Amino acid sequence: MSWYLQVLKKYAVFSGRARRKEYWYFFLFNVIISIVLGWIGNLLWTYNVLPGLYSLAVLLPSLGVSIRRLQDTGSSGWWLLLSLIPLIGAIILLIYMVSDSQEGTNQYGPSPKLVEQ
Repeated sequence: MSWYLQVLKKYAVFSGRARRKEYWYFFLFNVIISIVLGWIGNLLWTYNVLPGLYSLAVLLPSLGVSIRRLQDTGSSGWWLLLSLIPLIGAIILLIYMVSDSQEGTNQYGPSPKLVEQ
């Protein structure tokens, strides 16, 4: 949960680097919260209103952590635009998101693994 809150604290930070752990825990909690909100919305007959509002609220943090994750692999955040290409773009981005961090310091800053130790 602390990784999720850490991303929310960096609400619109697009510079720096984000570890795999930070990205994937944020992704996991987003999925869980969206499912729970969808279930509550179905009980209240509001359907997709609650998950939609939640998705809108975490749009900037999601973009920020995705861009920082790409920068951690040594790639530009502009690679996130690959998601606009159906299927192939998502597969390429998935490969980037599961890749290990670039060792040491790159043009986006020091490795978050070294900073935490």
